[in-house]
Amino acid sequence: MRNTPLTQWHRQHQAKMMEFGGFLMPIEYAVGILQEHARVRSDLGMFDVSHMGEFSVTGRRSGEFLDQVVTNQPSILAIGQALYTPMCYPDGGTVDDLLVYRLDQTRFMVVVNAGNIQKDWQWLTGVAQEWDGVILADDSDSTGLIALQGPKAESLLKPLVENCDLGRLQYYHAAPALINGATVLVSRTGYTGEDGFELYLPKETTLPVWETLFASGARPVGLGARDTLRLEARLPLYDHELSRDITPLEAGLGFSIKWDKGDFLGRQALWEQKSKGLTRKIVGLRLDGGIARPGYPVMSPQDQNVVGQVTSGTKSPTLGYAIALALVDIAYATVGATLLVEIRGRKFPATVVKTPFYKRATKN
Repeated sequence: MRNTPLTQWHRQHQAKMMEFGGFLMPIEYAVGILQEHARVRSDLGMFDVSHMGEFSVTGRRSGEFLDQVVTNQPSILAIGQALYTPMCYPDGGTVDDLLVYRLDQTRFMVVVNAGNIQKDWQWLTGVAQEWDGVILADDSDSTGLIALQGPKAESLLKPLVENCDLGRLQYYHAAPALINGATVLVSRTGYTGEDGFELYLPKETTLPVWETLFASGARPVGLGARDTLRLEARLPLYDHELSRDITPLEAGLGFSIKWDKGDFLGRQALWEQKSKGLTRKIVGLRLDGGIARPGYPVMSPQDQNVVGQVTSGTKSPTLGYAIALALVDIAYATVGATLLVEIRGRKFPATVVKTPFYKRATKN
């Protein structure tokens, strides 16, 4: 297992450590997942997400290249703007879901999931062999990443940041800044459903910046609460709601497909799937008893035939009841439909509900 720049700090602060995406990562601290989850919803918490991968894509055709390999349209981004996008195989299956930042006219940063770093790198470099004017570099090992999430994230971070007006930094935008002399790319993004920031910075300054945030009142949150937070907000997790066998359309991510930009990898297969109509779809479930886990079968209540399976599930700390995401046959994907989820041999009623399960109040 690999370490992040903060692994030793987590150990010193009694974090429960486990493998995730090939890295040794903190799952929870002494206060536990429920308190960590509640802290992010009501106050703020900080996450070590340095296990994520970062690739640079540069050159005169960098935007054109990215338009070809992802479903969204990075070439139209303004400098300092970011977007979310799946990246697909020619058959429409999902290689990964990414964030893409435009750093200047010919330079982009692509942020990939930790468990997919090697696979994504091989995929992108393989496609790039057919392109002139595109240069790829894997900056994952030299980059740290800290997420500060929650309604009080801006008020804590603002006095620590120089050369960047956080109050004017819009959602899905990023800007360079300094924190205690360390160079940081501050991005107004996150994976919790709350307002917050992600700080990209050199590996060697990750620990000093983390300790500055901690000294200012930010408290660490592990990947356990990160998962419950993202599930409440209905944010997909690769190998759960997206995979080699689950397309962005089936995952409910049609908003991130730009059909009118021209050809891109997977376009034909996705268009055929859209034109013919989906046969299955990711839906939200509210359970009446029991807690669903990935892989649990979803059944029709009429004949108890299996019509899908759970992709993610938990008891929502914010809402107080069990929720899940499930990939089900399209005939059972209507809001209000009643299903059954088999949990350790018992069948519990579940209702298809609108998602996200939780949505924060937004400022006017």
